[in-house]
Amino acid sequence: MAISRRELFHAGAAALVSSTGLGAAESGMITISPSPKDLETPVGDFINVITPTEHFFVRCHTMTPQVKLADWKLEVTGLVDHPGSLTMADLKKLPHVTMQAVLECAGNGRSFYQPRMPGAQWKFGSVGNAVWTGVRLRDVMAKFGLKKGSTQLLLDGADVPIGKMQDFQRTIPVEKALDPDTILAFEMNGKPLTAEHGFPIRVIAPGWASDSWVKWLQKIDVLDHEFDGFWMKTAYRHPAQHIAPGTAIDPKDMVPVTDLNVKSLIATPDAWAAPGTVTIRGVAWSNTSPVTKVDVSVDGGKSWQPAKLGGKGTKYGFRAFNYVWKAPEGNHVLMARATNAAGQVQPIDPEWNPNGYLYNAAQPRPVTISKVPTSPNAPTDPTTASAPASYKAACTPCHDDHFVAQQRLTRAQWDREVTKMTGWGAEVKAEDRAALLDYLAATFKP
Repeated sequence: MAISRRELFHAGAAALVSSTGLGAAESGMITISPSPKDLETPVGDFINVITPTEHFFVRCHTMTPQVKLADWKLEVTGLVDHPGSLTMADLKKLPHVTMQAVLECAGNGRSFYQPRMPGAQWKFGSVGNAVWTGVRLRDVMAKFGLKKGSTQLLLDGADVPIGKMQDFQRTIPVEKALDPDTILAFEMNGKPLTAEHGFPIRVIAPGWASDSWVKWLQKIDVLDHEFDGFWMKTAYRHPAQHIAPGTAIDPKDMVPVTDLNVKSLIATPDAWAAPGTVTIRGVAWSNTSPVTKVDVSVDGGKSWQPAKLGGKGTKYGFRAFNYVWKAPEGNHVLMARATNAAGQVQPIDPEWNPNGYLYNAAQPRPVTISKVPTSPNAPTDPTTASAPASYKAACTPCHDDHFVAQQRLTRAQWDREVTKMTGWGAEVKAEDRAALLDYLAATFKP
């Protein structure tokens, strides 16, 4: 559906205000959900190539486990010659590896898809680049010996499911596990991992989305088949080919999310700048193919100019870019578009999928150039009516009101979402369903 330039400007401006501090809970972070904790990084922080740990986004499906290192061990079972376990001291005897790598939630940018879909309504900032230190996963597996026929490593962390939620377990193929760049990290930006970022050990699967970067790792089970658990067969899947926006598709007809898409993000200017020389700055990143080019547009994509890339860049890290613009007064729409060494280019229009994964369209960023600072009005939350008991019983055991209120769905979408959530373990009695839908559709509507 085509939208006017005015509509584009105001929609993008509202998104920008929301992503630069509105609803921040701690250290200037943007709260997507306070419990389980989901925090987004404000766009202004992406002026840095390395994202500070305290401003690095947080994504948790469950409550954050508090692991005691004295009690922790990494257990390795399944198709291995010598099943057993390692302590942290054992792990640290292996050769250490330090590398930059971008961690991005598969749902980053979900809020920009049209038509809308349920899920955490991330905007720009569920992504970050850190310096990770750890040991190669292949060195760990060499101590146990992979048996012939091994195809998958099932990764399990110390997190505990909420209610009837299934345990968060993901697999990675043996080929990815044995890649020399796949590591088990115990440090982030030169310090031990924090609890929110996976202490004591986190999988680093560079070039892949964060669902494969399992936190609080405590067990690896080697398999000779595809794992049929919920988080592989139902969640974190996307279509293998293009589908029309709004199309429903069964999870069995999709494939697991793995590679990231090539992408860029403008960090500055914000929603306003004074006329004259304005430097547009940001970062770009990719999958296993590094960024080689970034183009910038100051007229909503009508024309493009090459930006200057900073430094030599790294294979998996952020690549800084800047473009010096002689900015005249008025309303403008900035865009950035990255290209990687494999020739993949950010699209202008997003590749729609029913779960809102891997958004990488060149996102319009409205800016007002004027002598007087301006800022758009912040969006407001709807007034909510008294929630029925069925809402509290079915929804709030796993999601708080803050998370649910982001969704803004039609009644038909809420109907499908309730059906999906009952399949995931939510309990909704048949006689309560209509009242629950009435409440959701009236309170959290588009």
